[in-house]
Amino acid sequence: MTDRLTIRPGGPDDAEAVLRLFDVAIAWLTARGRTGQWGSEPASTDPARIAQVRAYTTGGGLHLAQLGDTVVGALVVGEATEYVPPPTEPELYVNLLIADRSYPGHGIGARLLAYAAELARRRGVGLLRVDCYAGDDRALVGFYESCGFTATDPFTVRRPGRPPWPGQVLQRRLD
Repeated sequence: MTDRLTIRPGGPDDAEAVLRLFDVAIAWLTARGRTGQWGSEPASTDPARIAQVRAYTTGGGLHLAQLGDTVVGALVVGEATEYVPPPTEPELYVNLLIADRSYPGHGIGARLLAYAAELARRRGVGLLRVDCYAGDDRALVGFYESCGFTATDPFTVRRPGRPPWPGQVLQRRLD
């Protein structure tokens, strides 16, 4: 299926598609009792998530994976978030990676990460970093490790009135 996958730049008109990806992922996680990552409420009803998606779609770092006319994944690259250790060298940072859970096992996330590595190489950058949810069984950390990333810095985001969010920074050196 990934041979039919195309990746294109995204923009403001893609906010609804990105919110749909979040809604599908949150429903999938919630059905499995895994609400620690993004909660259990649809992103499309959360003002904070809607604002975040608007920032993603207007920030210049959004890339969308499509099968035909259907958006099946999103990648946002840019600079590291404030809650992770700053880079010690030039890097490209993956701010968001999300794949449509209706297409499991088709390599959409891995293909988007390979695309991020291509973007970094084109920019002359030898380091690709990402952070992710490290709670539950650390399955998401394992996914990134299976894509060639190495876990580096664990961190915790403190959120008023909500449980702490355990995170993990991972990096991949590029040739």
